[in-house]
Amino acid sequence: MQPSVAAVVVAAGRGVRAGGNLPKQYRSLAGEPVIRSSLALFAWHGQVGAVQTVIHPDDRANFEAAAAGLKLLPPVAGGASRQASVRAGLEALSARAPDIVLVHDAARPFCSTELVSRAIAACERTGAAIPALEVTDTIKRVDAGGLVAGTVDRTELRAVQTPQAFAFDALLAAHRKAAAAGREDFTDDAALIEWAGHKVAVFAGESGNVKLTTEEDFARAEARRIASLTDLRLGNGFDVHAFGDGDHVWLGGLKIPHNRGLTGHSDADVALHAIVDAILGALADGDIGKHFPPSDPRWKGASSDQFLKFAIERVAKRGGRVAHIDVTIVCEAPRIGPHRDAIRKRIAEIAEISLERVAVKATTSEELGFTGRKEGIVAMATATVRLPWSW
Repeated sequence: MQPSVAAVVVAAGRGVRAGGNLPKQYRSLAGEPVIRSSLALFAWHGQVGAVQTVIHPDDRANFEAAAAGLKLLPPVAGGASRQASVRAGLEALSARAPDIVLVHDAARPFCSTELVSRAIAACERTGAAIPALEVTDTIKRVDAGGLVAGTVDRTELRAVQTPQAFAFDALLAAHRKAAAAGREDFTDDAALIEWAGHKVAVFAGESGNVKLTTEEDFARAEARRIASLTDLRLGNGFDVHAFGDGDHVWLGGLKIPHNRGLTGHSDADVALHAIVDAILGALADGDIGKHFPPSDPRWKGASSDQFLKFAIERVAKRGGRVAHIDVTIVCEAPRIGPHRDAIRKRIAEIAEISLERVAVKATTSEELGFTGRKEGIVAMATATVRLPWSW
């Protein structure tokens, strides 16, 4: 039987060395808050059943914006130290009592799903395991006067990363024991659980799994994130729905008053349906009918924003992002112009991209064809998607 796994994402620090007006975990990295990459990593990992974030009480609004659309447990407030914050996250998970808990720094946005899987597997074998890299630089001991006091043998040294993986009950007991003893000086959870008498195994970390600390770190990370998305994809989508009885139509996630409605199994949002197919086309991942078949009663009358969120998640799971959405709506009525900006804003909100990356155009068919006869509405969409390059 597979073990139950939960993750604690530690995000209660202030990150002052990184500069800027926000704590570093909420700063933008290639258009996305740093913390979102860490949250999405666990929220979309098939083996992780719960994600518990620990935040500073003053950061609730920033957290809610960064975590929009992700399936997470409600965040809890952190403490005065990293150790206290991790303990708060563990206590919040205690009712669930997972078999394994992963503890990860929010400011490590480049951790891979493969590393998470290795962490879980290593913990299953050993009960406590941490990712680490061999130290390749020469290490010197330096005295108080700034003079070299000796050279350290680096063969036994390792640079430790997160996520660190532990048997949940053992880590929670160790944290409680340390708190009772007044110990708040442990720099990571491995040091704490070693103090509690447990052995900790090491498994291979990733050189790219860096922690963002300084302004220079952010500059390098920004260049790396953009450079990594070299697989540029273009997808097209097309949808049509006929008019029927009703007093409104849904277009681009917006309810627009009209003397007729659109017929369809869901809410018949022709614009969102075209966009979903465009994104899925860029991924070569079927179409909207494959994932949400009209024969399934679950989707009868369903709001189409969930279909677009699904498509966006498919992109994110592959480490990519939607760079641009362009949709054209063809109809004689209702008039789209007065609603254009509101539609753009709603699409941007659902897709979690900036407004400048959404274009909405409208035209008529000059009274030709079924749209000219006011029998229905057509939408055509193009989506530009950036993915990490792979063969």
